[in-house]
Amino acid sequence: MPAPEPAPNRPGRLVGADSEQATSSATSAAELQAGQFGNAAATTEPSPEPAQRRRRRKAGVLFYSCLAWLVLVVVVAITAPWLPIPGPDAIDIPNRQAPPFTAGHLLGTDGLGRDIASRLAYGARVSLIISIAAVVTGIVVGGTLGMVVGYFRGRIETVVMAAVDVILAFPALVLLLALVAFVGQSLTAITAVIAFVSIPFYARVARATTLAVSQREYVLAAGLLGARTRRILFREIMPNVILPVAAFGLIALGVVIVLEGSLAFLGLSVQAPAATWGSMIAEGRRYLDSDAHIALIPSVVMFLTVLSLNFVGDVLRSRFDVREANL
Repeated sequence: MPAPEPAPNRPGRLVGADSEQATSSATSAAELQAGQFGNAAATTEPSPEPAQRRRRRKAGVLFYSCLAWLVLVVVVAITAPWLPIPGPDAIDIPNRQAPPFTAGHLLGTDGLGRDIASRLAYGARVSLIISIAAVVTGIVVGGTLGMVVGYFRGRIETVVMAAVDVILAFPALVLLLALVAFVGQSLTAITAVIAFVSIPFYARVARATTLAVSQREYVLAAGLLGARTRRILFREIMPNVILPVAAFGLIALGVVIVLEGSLAFLGLSVQAPAATWGSMIAEGRRYLDSDAHIALIPSVVMFLTVLSLNFVGDVLRSRFDVREANL
């Protein structure tokens, strides 16, 4: 009996290996075509700029803008006696409550006819003297105290940090009011009181940094090699502590300016006729309905100064990695 003949291949139909090879070739061709179209689209469409780079550029512009404002405030405060402006106590009766851009009065005058621009410049001197002196005193005293207790630990740390917590338990403004009523309202007294209130904050920052630095290898090696405690504190630890504390001090400058302005607003800061930003705001309250610029201009100047100090200080603090979680 003859063997059955194999069925002939019909047109358009592949079997076995030929079918698999054809399918693979078709898939490869489709992928190649899709890849070519994808490459063409990638070359024609511009890649978007990373969001992180845009944020960094905006932050850089804001940082230098704030820094430029702070430089302007410092320069105006230093050069106030030589600027072409009237004296801060000079009274121009015919031009009382003059609006900004009045002839001879760039920012106008207050209720007594005194030049607002001049009082802003001289008020910046008072605010900067008090704030810088208070911050430097707080950094020196509080930073040294925090560094010592962070290095030695033990009972001295317990006692000092308990005192720090007690001081921080009081609202800063309430404590300032009580101390000012006791010591007086001179420039030195105001500076000393604000410095005393700020010392605990610097002590906590310095202690937190010292706790981390004191466990590093080079500090431990210095102790094992027989270095004196004073050398370890001031040669090994202090260079690493002073930078975070100083960065924190920039933010504290803005806080001190607000505290001094609050005292002046309440009539408890440097007494008249000395010009301060807080006293200018307080004197301008009565003219808010008719001449709001008398209180608005010093308020804006104080706001921009404090905002710039906070932003610059926050950037520097983040760079030196001073986190509140470590305090």
